[in-house]
Amino acid sequence: MQLSIEISNYPLNEQYIEPIKDVISRLCANGDVTSSCNTMSTQIFGEYDVVMALLTQEMKQSFEQFGTMIFVVKFINADLAPTA
Repeated sequence: MQLSIEISNYPLNEQYIEPIKDVISRLCANGDVTSSCNTMSTQIFGEYDVVMALLTQEMKQSFEQFGTMIFVVKFINADLAPTA
């Protein structure tokens, strides 16, 4: 099953730019998914199990590395990746 997610990250500290850029770069570096970034959110597209495992891994690393933060995620069970 294909999955599309839209994720936004809100670190709860004054130094919020680095944690946001860090999680975006890690999510977008994964070659098993397709990604699209804009000023409001990051979108990830791929196979359900791959996307969910990636999301779990990267959110946990962000919590451990940067402390308290909010992730807002929307899920749809379809491939909504933009076509070139």
